[in-house]
Amino acid sequence: MGFERYTVVRVPFPFTDRDAVKNRPALVLSDASAFNDPIGHSVLAMITSSANPSWPLDCPIRDLAPAGLPAPSKVRFKLFTLDHRLVRGTLGRLAAADAELVTRALEQLLGCGAKGAELGAILR
Repeated sequence: MGFERYTVVRVPFPFTDRDAVKNRPALVLSDASAFNDPIGHSVLAMITSSANPSWPLDCPIRDLAPAGLPAPSKVRFKLFTLDHRLVRGTLGRLAAADAELVTRALEQLLGCGAKGAELGAILR
């Protein structure tokens, strides 16, 4: 099972201050053909409630319905890689405007922008 970039999935997310694990939404950031499909893992970002305190580069999700989210939420760049066998379901997909906001924030976080596109062309 593969996942496309900007798919919202449900994953078991541990809390750093507890032993408990709960199902939480996360956003697939990595490319399906370049990364996810060949190894059966995806790079994901946490999705959290908009009510939580802000982190740098948090991206509000303005169009909740296509993302499959029931309450105001934001993408938080708390990044992790997860084996697809641990994904517990697909909730939806970010709308184009939300995906664009996440792309710009991710480029800022990693300092890649146009250089990232150049690297992608070199690696192909």
